[in-house]
Amino acid sequence: MKPFTSILKTAALTAFALVATGVTTTAQPSFEKPTSREVVESLDVRRGQYLDRVREMQDHRIGLYRAENFTKIDNSAMAILLMRGEEIEACNNRVLELMQEPGTGPFWMFPTTMVAYAGRDKLSTEAQEAIREAWRTTRQLRGDTENHWVMYHTSMYLMAQLYPDEPGSEWWNGLSSSENLEEGKGWLLDWMDISTTIGQGEYNPTHYIGEYAIPLLMLSVWAEDPAMRQRSGMLLDWLFAELATVTLDGMMRGPNSRTDDTSVVERWYALANYFSWQLFGNIPAGEGFRGWGWGNYFSVLAEYYTVPEVIYRIAVDRRADILQRDRARSRRIWRYGDEHMRPIYKTQYLRNDYAVGSHQGGMSDPIQSHVWDVTWSVDDPRGVHNTMFSMHPHSSGKVMQMFFCTYPEPMPPGVTYEGKPSYNSANKLLGCSPFEEVVQDLDTVVALYDIDPSSDFPQVNGFFSKDLADVTEHESGWIFARGGSTYLAYRPLADYHWQPHIRYPNGRDPTITEETGGRILTSPHSKNGTILQAADGDEFTTMAAFQAAILALPLSYELDPVPSVRFTSLRGREIVAKYGATPYVDGQPIDYGNWKLFEGPHLNSEVDSGVLTITHGQLGRVLDFNTLSATDIVVE
Repeated sequence: MKPFTSILKTAALTAFALVATGVTTTAQPSFEKPTSREVVESLDVRRGQYLDRVREMQDHRIGLYRAENFTKIDNSAMAILLMRGEEIEACNNRVLELMQEPGTGPFWMFPTTMVAYAGRDKLSTEAQEAIREAWRTTRQLRGDTENHWVMYHTSMYLMAQLYPDEPGSEWWNGLSSSENLEEGKGWLLDWMDISTTIGQGEYNPTHYIGEYAIPLLMLSVWAEDPAMRQRSGMLLDWLFAELATVTLDGMMRGPNSRTDDTSVVERWYALANYFSWQLFGNIPAGEGFRGWGWGNYFSVLAEYYTVPEVIYRIAVDRRADILQRDRARSRRIWRYGDEHMRPIYKTQYLRNDYAVGSHQGGMSDPIQSHVWDVTWSVDDPRGVHNTMFSMHPHSSGKVMQMFFCTYPEPMPPGVTYEGKPSYNSANKLLGCSPFEEVVQDLDTVVALYDIDPSSDFPQVNGFFSKDLADVTEHESGWIFARGGSTYLAYRPLADYHWQPHIRYPNGRDPTITEETGGRILTSPHSKNGTILQAADGDEFTTMAAFQAAILALPLSYELDPVPSVRFTSLRGREIVAKYGATPYVDGQPIDYGNWKLFEGPHLNSEVDSGVLTITHGQLGRVLDFNTLSATDIVVE
């Protein structure tokens, strides 16, 4: 990664080159333009389109405050204006106003750090001193989540770098500048090492990807230590390479360490998709960048990042089916368990018009996990619920105490007013369960449930979208449907009834709900299961032909003493799954213990290696954190 001064020169040369080649911006908003999923071959044109999108996000954000003469601008708009050298006096006044009542915690720290750096040679002395005083006097909370810790330590590292050689009396925590710098550096290096050897804890998050990408971009631009700049830039590549392999037409799908009640069904509505839009240009934006607001912070420095060609190609230039098997890890377990971070084994199978993804089930993150789904492609995903899955609506104060350092009793109802409104509801569609086990083979999923009858909500919920077509409840027990051009067969293993699917328009008030038109298949039995088989629309001439093919497949199952399934899939592969036992495919056990960190046609990495090889056709890039090298290669 180049130093900041070199990056500025590169950005200026890029801007000159775009003018010279005739690449111009357009005033038409992204949400009004048709989305192209074609590869943009010209690097100049592609870079010009990328910078157009950067400018569009920036213009939108600062435009929200123009009518009031920027008197109420937030930190993201201030950082944009300061980087652009605009409305400096308004920024000075707003900084002085905001610093009268400083906030606390990572979501105050990193935006303020961004303003401090963007304005270090533009803000008035008085405004800079106000920021400095806030960091001296205001206690900062570190938070309790991996993304909180990344933002916290990045902020402490950069602010200590900005104000070096100062004693502990000049910092809120009593540590000197050098001590804060070393503490931030030490934690960040440890997190980077863990993430590149045994996997990320918050893997494939639909929203929290921004809380990693933005601090890493800040470090890659503003860190004075060349090694920290290099590591951060490489980890950005790592993060976006994985994003490219788990998106369908730019859309993040499951499994997800964390998502939310809206994004779990409307897959487009997620900050992760902002990054697809920004980096790859293969997904439409919403009016006012609905759901993507946090992307404005990435846009502050986005011009200083260029996604490598090989990663762009993985996201946009899909030439064949993708089967990717990866490892990650759970949230840290503090109580009631022998594992500090449980290994998570992810399977991703992507085809042209649909994708199936899962992990093996069990506990990952206690509140917002999403274990498996099939998601299908649509021309315009905005407002569309293009996904199908089942889950156990697990709620437990004890399980939450495993992952949080707090008392168990108030948490289940309490978190419903903290942006997780469905957590304590029987009809929820969000979360993982200790009573769920999942087996995936290509585009077939078998999910088994052996739920403690004394637990809250001993039932299985299956999501049936408002956007499904040709839904048929067959006398065999199979339910057939079509999502887009994708055929879907869903087999509940126990009796069920239907309930309306509801959404939470106010994410912090669980009492406010409205129906979406979708349905939840509710199966109120503690011993339970789901089989799901997907197929491409081109494989069968009619829905009747698809139904006949499914009905001809060998299937047997039992629910007592524990759920078990023997099923031969459309791909001719026999899946044998029994709750609590090793699953088999075609007579061979699935040996999770030998899974690599990444294994597939595009990403490959051995556990504990710290090396990721990214490939697409003959293009390749090797990220080696042992030598701090990012090397482009040609694959023979």
